[in-house]
Amino acid sequence: MKLSLPLPLSKQIQPSLYVPTNNYQLLRQPPPKDKVVVVLGATGTGKSRLSIDLATRFAAEVINSDKMQVYQGLDVATNKITDEERCGVPHHLLGTVDPESDFSASDFRAKASLSLKSILRRRHLPVVVGGSNSFVEALVDKNFRSHYDCCFLWVDVAMPVLDSFVSDRVDRMVERGMVKEVRDFFKPNADYSKGIRRAIGVPEFDKFFRAESFCDEETRERIFADAIDKIKINTSRLARRQIEKIHRLRNTKGWMMHRLDATDVFRKRGGEADAAWEDLVAGPGMAVVRRFLYNMEPVGCGGVTAVRDRASLLAAASY
Repeated sequence: MKLSLPLPLSKQIQPSLYVPTNNYQLLRQPPPKDKVVVVLGATGTGKSRLSIDLATRFAAEVINSDKMQVYQGLDVATNKITDEERCGVPHHLLGTVDPESDFSASDFRAKASLSLKSILRRRHLPVVVGGSNSFVEALVDKNFRSHYDCCFLWVDVAMPVLDSFVSDRVDRMVERGMVKEVRDFFKPNADYSKGIRRAIGVPEFDKFFRAESFCDEETRERIFADAIDKIKINTSRLARRQIEKIHRLRNTKGWMMHRLDATDVFRKRGGEADAAWEDLVAGPGMAVVRRFLYNMEPVGCGGVTAVRDRASLLAAASY
C-alpha cells in the first residue's frame, strides 16, 4: 500500500505562542520545513533499487543525481535504470541533457531545485538518488538545509564484495549490447573530457574501435580484453572515490547518515538475495523514512547510524 503525504505531514499548522511581555507580543513558531530523502552509495550498491522501493511506498518521485545518467543515450554504458525497473515512478533529470554538452554541479543544483519544488507542489516526496556526490553536495549545501529537512540513506557494500559484483556487472553490460552502443557513439576525434564521453566505458574502447577494422583476430581479442579490464578497474576505483567522498561529507558537512549494509545481499543469489535485501536494506530504509516523515526521526548533525536489520528498526519505530 502506498502512503500519500497529507498536507499536515510537511506543512503542519503550528500553534501560536503567547509570551507575557509588556505588549503581550504574539510570537509564532517558524513553519516546518519540507522533507527530502537523499540516497547515497557507491556505484553498483543498489541505490536505484532502494529509491523505487521508497517511491512505491511513500508516493515519491525520483531526482537522478548521477552526472553521467543525466545525459541522453548510452543507457547500458551509464547503467540507467530501465523503464521496467522504474515501476511507473516519475524520474527527473534522467537522460534529458544533450550528450555533447557539459552539465556542471551548479547546473544540476538549478535544475534539481526546480524539480524538487514541482514534486512538492504535487505533495509527493522528493527522493534524490545517484552516485555523484559532488552533485548532491551542490544541491544540499549552503541555504538548502534552512528550507528543507533531509534524511540521508547510505547503501554500503564491503569493497571486496563490491569489486566482484562490479566485474560481473561489466560482463552483463557487454552481453546487453554495451559495445555496439558505444561503437555507434564513437568519433575518432572526440573530446573525452566533455559530456557523456567521460563515462566509464567510452574512452576505454577508443583503442579497440580504432584497431578492430585492420588488425588480426588475435590482436583484436587482446585489445578488447584490455578494454574490458580497464572498465572494471576504473569502475572499482570510482566506487572507492565515492565512498571516500561520502565519509568526507559526513565528517566535514555534518550530514547524519543512516548506513544500510547490503554486503550480505550481494553474497546471496535468487530468492535468498531478495529476502536479504528486504530484511537488510528495503525494510530498514522504509522504517527510517517513515520515522523521518512523521517527525519521529531526529534531524541531527554528524555521524552514522548503522541500520542492521528490519526487525530492530520496526521495534524502534513502535517504541
